[in-house]
Amino acid sequence: MSSTTASQTELKAARVPLGWRDQCSALLIPLNKCRRTNSYTPWTCENERHGYEKCQYDDLMRRMKKMSKLKQEAAAAAAEE
Repeated sequence: MSSTTASQTELKAARVPLGWRDQCSALLIPLNKCRRTNSYTPWTCENERHGYEKCQYDDLMRRMKKMSKLKQEAAAAAAEE
């Protein structure tokens, strides 16, 4: 587990829906707490929100690079045959 991934126990205690339990789940828990505390006002919790969004973006880029590498490897293997 990475530093941005919460355990299943923490996620269950924070009542995070299954669809949001990803690589950035540890950043979502304090963001949701802040949102509830401040009645979901858009100008509060900016630091938490930006940190969570950056984590989501970095995760997307990592997955895209991995998929690109797998496609290149598959194309190279097909070309050898």
